[in-house]
Amino acid sequence: MPRPLIGITSYLEAARWGDWVREAVLSPPAYARAVERAGGVPVLLPSLGPAVAAEHARHLSGVILTGGGELDPTLYGAARDERLGEPQPHRDRFELALARAAVQAGLPLLGVARGMHVLNVAQGGSLIPWLPDAVDSHELHTGGGHVVQVSVSSRLGEAVGDRVEATAPHRQAIRRLGAGLTPVAWADDQIVEGVELRDHPFGVGVQWHPERGDDDRLVAALVEAAARSGPRSEARPGARDLPGAAALPEEARR
Repeated sequence: MPRPLIGITSYLEAARWGDWVREAVLSPPAYARAVERAGGVPVLLPSLGPAVAAEHARHLSGVILTGGGELDPTLYGAARDERLGEPQPHRDRFELALARAAVQAGLPLLGVARGMHVLNVAQGGSLIPWLPDAVDSHELHTGGGHVVQVSVSSRLGEAVGDRVEATAPHRQAIRRLGAGLTPVAWADDQIVEGVELRDHPFGVGVQWHPERGDDDRLVAALVEAAARSGPRSEARPGARDLPGAAALPEEARR
């Protein structure tokens, strides 16, 4: 059986090699290595435009929406915050389109940190733009490691058990859940740290970075689901267009 192709979203950033400085497609190697260890074939996806997202969903076996800079708050109806980094509209538009295409096609997907936020906003949800302003326990999320409680009856719980030591700090979190999403993991202050898509072969988002370290169980679960599904040339029979995209601002749908 062919190994499943797993698309990995990426940055478009200036990079240096030798005397050259050019815009490049970049990705931390931990994602590709985790996919390869789990038996998949990693495929880097440049953020070239939302029009190609449906093609990726037709030909890949699975997708990882990777971590990175914060989503532009205007995409979910909030004001920009000067404490956030500069928006990356090309990446935001591409990944929102890819998330919607994966949901509609029944394509197994894993959202990591920013990727979970992309999935939530693609489904019509919203975020807390600056978490330290919203919770008294923000040091729990911005200062380093904390324990995440996981529902054992969820796909996430089946993969990683009932608790995870999360070490990646984050400055945003889910405020309103997108359509079709269920919370399945929480920090001690009840901030949502993991979500799943209902009626989907494998649609999981987590606020930590499962590709780091030696625990590949969650990436392996994605690759296993992708191997079962295989590549598709059209939407999975029975896959339904979950609501949520219509709730996005017009600029996010272009």
